[in-house]
Amino acid sequence: MWRMSWKARTASTFFAMIVFGSVVRAQSSAAPTSTLPEDMKSVYKVAKLGTDSSGTRVVQPGTVLVVQKGGMLGVPAISLVVPSATYKDGDLHEPGGFAKAAAGQNTKLIDIGEKVYVLKVDVKMKDDKVTVTVIECDECNGVQQPSSYKSSVTFQFPKGYLVQAAADQVQDLISQVLAPEQPADDQQQAQDQGQPQDQGQPGGDAQAGAPPVQVGQTYAQVLRVMGMPKKIMNVGTGQVYVYNDYLVTFVNGRVTDVAQP
Repeated sequence: MWRMSWKARTASTFFAMIVFGSVVRAQSSAAPTSTLPEDMKSVYKVAKLGTDSSGTRVVQPGTVLVVQKGGMLGVPAISLVVPSATYKDGDLHEPGGFAKAAAGQNTKLIDIGEKVYVLKVDVKMKDDKVTVTVIECDECNGVQQPSSYKSSVTFQFPKGYLVQAAADQVQDLISQVLAPEQPADDQQQAQDQGQPQDQGQPGGDAQAGAPPVQVGQTYAQVLRVMGMPKKIMNVGTGQVYVYNDYLVTFVNGRVTDVAQP
């Protein structure tokens, strides 16, 4: 009986180990983790505000961005309510009427080309949203009368996008509204984006059958032309953006292949 009892205990322990291992593996696969919220902190340095006799102002600068699209509504730096514009499918939509009313009457639209500091980057993985709050960089804009209005933009991504997205991919989309202050790079990028449109135009037949994006382009260039993909597939060390008519393959942040499904 002692030998049977020992065997029974051994079998029971072995079975429990198998069950525990299965449960751990199931929990790990059911709840994938993402480092995107932390990674975004390394992309954007957040400015800090302080208060003195002159009011609320920036006491520690952060990453400087340049406004690329109109529709951002600014409120005073002391405001607790910051109405957020929404960027979706390539369009920036102003805050709704209720949000504007809650912000009060002391508001202003942030001009295109205006430079701003990053105040906060809020990543909501479950909702596939990233909200960027900024404040005017009065020193950068060379204004005579400081205003320091702050504003906010919510970037809406397709369902499930943020779980597998890298920080540079998210930054590429944000840059369509709030671009980094890199004049030389921006100018070169604009020239690169103009090349696909210029090539082949004299011979209309060649242009008609050409894909809308080309090998060597970045995430930002593809998103600007094609919009957000229906699906993103991780393949080896690269990714494939799935559109209705094209499969765009990226490796190390650049397009390596454009094919039809």
